Amino acid sequence: MSGIDQARDFVPCRIAILTVSDTRGAEDDRSGDLLVDRLEAAGHVLADRAILRDDRETIAAKLSDWCADGEVDVVISTGGTGLTGRDVTVEAHRDVYEKEIDAFGIVFTHVSMAKIGTSAVQSRATGGVANGTYLFALPGSTGACRDAWDEILGLQLDYRHRPCNFVEILPRLDEHRRRK
Repeated sequence: MSGIDQARDFVPCRIAILTVSDTRGAEDDRSGDLLVDRLEAAGHVLADRAILRDDRETIAAKLSDWCADGEVDVVISTGGTGLTGRDVTVEAHRDVYEKEIDAFGIVFTHVSMAKIGTSAVQSRATGGVANGTYLFALPGSTGACRDAWDEILGLQLDYRHRPCNFVEILPRLDEHRRRK
């Protein structure tokens, strides 16, 4: 059965938060603030935080920089996952991914369906792995960020979560680079 195993110690992750928006700044980044509040309340560490405009190359470069930084385990972006012409966060993430976590988007859609019905089809939330780092792209709404953290990421980024979680395999994400 799924749940938290209290016999295991919590292992904090170092998480970077990226807000993608042409209109938001530090003073009104509610979704970024929500994610920072949630990750810190859970016992994780905020490794870095940035706000970037909707530009595919700039977003991909920032994701790549964080993936190359040994002090970042997880990157969570918010914004730019919709269907409009300016929504390029998903494409930027996929430019960086070595492997996509296909089920992340599926589970996110399932969670969203319970909250917003068929409007969930308009989200392209995605997850992947690059250079030993997890990356997740969430919609820009606070509700979507809350749902993704509370019902997926908060659990999967908790080493105590059973039967399995992202944290326990984190040291093995880049094992192919070490094998020769």
